[in-house]
Amino acid sequence: MTSAAVAAARTILNRLHEVMASRSHAQAKLNTVVEVIGEGLDSEVCSIYLLREGMLELFATRGLAQEAVHVTRMAIGEGLVGTIADNIETLNLAEAAAHPDFMYRPETGEDKFHSFAGVPIVRKERCVGVLGVQHVEPRRYEEVEIEALQTVAMVLSELIANAELVDEDDYATTGAHTGPELLRGLTLVKGLASGCAVYHQPRITIEHVVAEDTEAERQRVFHAFDKMREQIDRMAAQAEFGVGGEHEEILETYKMFAYDEGWARRINEAIDSGLTAEAAIERVQQRTRMRMRQIDDPLLADRMHDLEDLSNRLLRIVSGQLGSAASKGLRNDTILIARNLGPAELLEYDKRRLKGVILEEGSLTAHVVIVARAMGVPVLGRIRGLRGQVREGDILLLDGDQGTCTVRPSQALTEAFEARFAKSRERQAAYAALRDVEPVTKDGQRITLMMNAGLRDDMPNLALTGADGIGLFRTEFQFLVSATLPARERQTRLYREVLETAGDKPVVFRTVDIGGDKVLPYLRHDDGEGEENPAMGWRAIRVALEREGLLKAQARALLEASAGRTLNVMFPMVSEPWEFDAAKAVFEGQVAFLKARKKQLPEAIRYGAMLEVPALAEQLDVLAPRLSFLSIGTNDLTQFLFAADRSNPKLAERYDWLSPSILRFIRRIVRSLEGHAVDLTVCGEMGGRQLEALALLGVGIRRLSITPAAIGPIKELVRKIDLGGIQAAMDGWLDAPPPNLRAALEDWTCRHGITCD
Repeated sequence: MTSAAVAAARTILNRLHEVMASRSHAQAKLNTVVEVIGEGLDSEVCSIYLLREGMLELFATRGLAQEAVHVTRMAIGEGLVGTIADNIETLNLAEAAAHPDFMYRPETGEDKFHSFAGVPIVRKERCVGVLGVQHVEPRRYEEVEIEALQTVAMVLSELIANAELVDEDDYATTGAHTGPELLRGLTLVKGLASGCAVYHQPRITIEHVVAEDTEAERQRVFHAFDKMREQIDRMAAQAEFGVGGEHEEILETYKMFAYDEGWARRINEAIDSGLTAEAAIERVQQRTRMRMRQIDDPLLADRMHDLEDLSNRLLRIVSGQLGSAASKGLRNDTILIARNLGPAELLEYDKRRLKGVILEEGSLTAHVVIVARAMGVPVLGRIRGLRGQVREGDILLLDGDQGTCTVRPSQALTEAFEARFAKSRERQAAYAALRDVEPVTKDGQRITLMMNAGLRDDMPNLALTGADGIGLFRTEFQFLVSATLPARERQTRLYREVLETAGDKPVVFRTVDIGGDKVLPYLRHDDGEGEENPAMGWRAIRVALEREGLLKAQARALLEASAGRTLNVMFPMVSEPWEFDAAKAVFEGQVAFLKARKKQLPEAIRYGAMLEVPALAEQLDVLAPRLSFLSIGTNDLTQFLFAADRSNPKLAERYDWLSPSILRFIRRIVRSLEGHAVDLTVCGEMGGRQLEALALLGVGIRRLSITPAAIGPIKELVRKIDLGGIQAAMDGWLDAPPPNLRAALEDWTCRHGITCD
């Protein structure tokens, strides 16, 4: 903002402050306001239009016919004034009549005026009116005049709200986005959900616009910038932001804006014009938003979104409103919206109200997605610019199956969605009815169906689903949702509670699978460097063997929690037999330690490994005699077999789980373990899909560990099939693969009267 703009706005604001403080009624104040602005900007016409009953009504004017006041009305999107309100953007025209949206209103007597400039009057991100100026002489308005108008419009929004000149209901439904919109994103967790939009970091409502003490406001902004920069620097020191790629780029942009003197200068200039610290930040940000709408370069637009995010952070600091929406509590069924979330932040929300999550970023392997999947909360990711499309309180229909979200749905769309939802609930009720029914095939073979878990809150699902036990308890969840390394006592307490809840049913504890894509801020690389391929890097058993203290503490916690019971412990990402032996030796060392202190030990310890790295399959003959069980982790195994990052959306649909490559590989593992007393289980999403589960049963898998939501559908499938028939069919297809194995399987299910989701 130039010094001339500051001076012009300052003069007008000083006079407006007096007007607002007077005891005049609202109409008289507005009549005075247009005179003050007109004189301050040496404008022949100054008019204020306000939103009333869904229409923009001429409320006060200097220069137009007074008879038109409260008579001239325009719809949102109608004429120049309606266009400004619809798009929430500024217009600056040398010849108003040349604009395609120009509409002549004869009752105003405006035919002699050529130039026109208008700015939206914004309240709570909604346009509540328009402030316009006109001249006889055709000319574009100076930047100084436009900036002064924009500043004055902020003050008017406060005056209008305090005088209750617009109805809440009117401006709650106006703005650039009013009708239904369909947003497309990346499905991170499947499922259907509906609810009100709630932002994880709510936008601050600015109540006071005009400053009482300019110097005090400058100091508030100075301290807020200091605090924000400290936060950004602290983020930079965390391991989560030190692994290269997207996070690092985002952080560098954050730092660039946080330390940008130009941004700070523009905010201070807005304060000099007479605004409070909050209003000044918002004033500068409004201008940025208007520019964002004109940006075609997606990279530059992304950087502007980063600045928006930082502006919101600065506003929260300066206003003292630092809490997330979780601290205020959810009042209705909610779809939570965030740029990104941590798992601990997600767990702060009331699970009864939280129905779904939408992330501007997010990936399939993000911590929050892993936890959301365990909670049964559908998640949609990779939707940019949500703040410009979704308003707080908007009704959303989230379709995690199709990767879409409908914003502000019509009645017809809502009814269609509810019908789908009702069918889904009917299916769930039918599955729930199978809780106490055993998964036995038509030819009498019992299949073991276990469930995956990782949180204390997952455990009630064991009784609800009738699962045979916990085939995979992801112990890293406790580490992911904790701000510090969980103490051994905390670990022991969790494991004991899990075992007590499970009762006689077995629980397989997988030792911590951290590192790689599951980075903990309190556990860093020794060299501090990031990894180019974290999924294949320093993670899981590799971390545990290098940080032996971590594995020792967990081993002791598991042994103490399992006293008098059977302990099933599984080591993740074993690539070679020696890694299994080394991890087992750590546990046996803790057994000796506890025995020497006469502590009660587990009745039995069963050691297993997770086969995710294809190399281990080549040495199963060596390792099998030492194993009690082996679990195939299909999520990682698939990406390693195909050399395809499963978090990359471009590759998400490229490689099918029903590829002969994967199924032949799994069949080879089944056959290599014949004659060994090793329980073989498939863990992962592949086993939770009906068609894929059918294929796994066909290659000889008899134990599945899947999400709780998948237990019912897979149990239903098992009871419909003849195991001998599908095994014979799969052997034929894998020996001589058809062009499309998925299509062949679908045809087989149709011929045998089996319906698969």
